[in-house]
Amino acid sequence: MSEDELQKAVARLLDHSGLLWCHVPNGGQRNAITGAKLKKMGTKRGVPDVIIFSRGAVQGHSQGFGGSCALELKVGYNKPSKEQHEWLARLRDEGWRCEVCYSMDDVLKVLRDHYPNTFPS
Repeated sequence: MSEDELQKAVARLLDHSGLLWCHVPNGGQRNAITGAKLKKMGTKRGVPDVIIFSRGAVQGHSQGFGGSCALELKVGYNKPSKEQHEWLARLRDEGWRCEVCYSMDDVLKVLRDHYPNTFPS
């Protein structure tokens, strides 16, 4: 499965979940003019692929989660960039749950843990 295919599968799942979420389309090829325009508009390198604004259902969870959730999707041997690690760390500092997921199984594990009422086991 490619990263695009994983993103599309996650989108289908989240679209049917009722959670407030979005995908941040930072990737892809852009020409210099479009890239400069997006940068001036506030596009930031490293923003996670999936931002779930809905708070987790489990307040005071054993891992300290309860805030919103961000997922960085990777496939195969791809690793998060320095900027992606920085975003995940900063969001964690703000109380977000942040995970790097390499498969749909990883995504489902995070969602079932963080949103147990929406994604029961």
